[in-house]
Amino acid sequence: METLVLDAAGRAPLEEVARLRARGPVTRVGLPGGVEAWAVTDLALLRPMLVDPRISKDSHQHWTALVDGEITREWPLFTWVTSKSMFNSYGAEHRRLRKVAARAFTARRTRAMQPKIEAATAGALDRLADAGADGAVVDLREQFAYPIPIEVICDLLGVPDEHRDDMRHYADVLMDTSATAEDALATQMALRALIVQLVEAKRDAPGEDLTSVLAAELPALEAAGTAQLGLIAGHETTVNLLASAVRLLLTHPDALAAARAGEVTWAAVVDETLRVAPPVVYIPLRFAVEDLELGGVRIAQGDPIIAVFGAPGRDPGLHDRPEVFDPARADHTHLAFGAGAHHCPGEPLARLEAEIALPALFERFPGLRLADPDGDHGAVPGFVANGPVHLPALLS
Repeated sequence: METLVLDAAGRAPLEEVARLRARGPVTRVGLPGGVEAWAVTDLALLRPMLVDPRISKDSHQHWTALVDGEITREWPLFTWVTSKSMFNSYGAEHRRLRKVAARAFTARRTRAMQPKIEAATAGALDRLADAGADGAVVDLREQFAYPIPIEVICDLLGVPDEHRDDMRHYADVLMDTSATAEDALATQMALRALIVQLVEAKRDAPGEDLTSVLAAELPALEAAGTAQLGLIAGHETTVNLLASAVRLLLTHPDALAAARAGEVTWAAVVDETLRVAPPVVYIPLRFAVEDLELGGVRIAQGDPIIAVFGAPGRDPGLHDRPEVFDPARADHTHLAFGAGAHHCPGEPLARLEAEIALPALFERFPGLRLADPDGDHGAVPGFVANGPVHLPALLS
């Protein structure tokens, strides 16, 4: 079967996932720069794969092409798979780094973030009201979905106000898998320099934030890598969750009415959004530590593997009418936050943000409507993330 080349720009990621699924549970795909990998779409394979010690995320140890020098800094996704953090670590190294980072996402610390989330939401809604006065069109992605997560994650990391715009810009570029290798590398270096500066400042004057915890317990580069991972993973994904949820609710008025009346919970709205419009579609990359078999396909030691986290939520083998947004459905099975050793530790925080921000938006603006419900709202660039790139709306 011919290799299916993934669209680096990510213009229709869920349609692409459907094509992958039709080719079988494990299929060959092409990545930017001519690199090929195995894509896994089947939940029955993904779940065990994500806990399988024969599959690693450490490219420096287990990607034969990188170790042999075939993959260089000129490869567009180089920074994705070579950055030093728990995202790209394996075994005992991963457990060591994750143990430190997990302290920021305890149930107690997540609950303690609630007042900050409420304040960030209230501020965003006030600014939205000003922007939409006199019938002006507002962009709900830019003016509602964006500011809340970046403010919350920067509060969690202890980022000073004067650096927050730069942090947001760098995170956006690094999530765009269609960016050039030069842009990705330059952005990676600029962001790392800014975060190393933050780590050093927290070493000298620690606070109650995550960066202070990391700075106290990890070497500078490891602390910076973990803080950078928290920024990117905790920002862009939640932006897409909020933007997609708003679009789905505004285009499904019965579901919105049910949520506002308490007939379905906002938690169910969040889970159904994660299922039908996953904020993350693909996560590059994993590597076979030894020769193995997945779904009847032989995968050689050192071969790259890409987990298609956006596949299970829309799998017709798991869900009735999987493309239909229905918060009242009984089964919302998805893999939006991953699973296994690399399961997203920020899941409770992301859920809390959405469960606070979404009802607040519709309570403040009960007449909210899209300016063009049937229009093309675009797609965020890159094949990793998924969400509308703009969401023009009227407040009443």
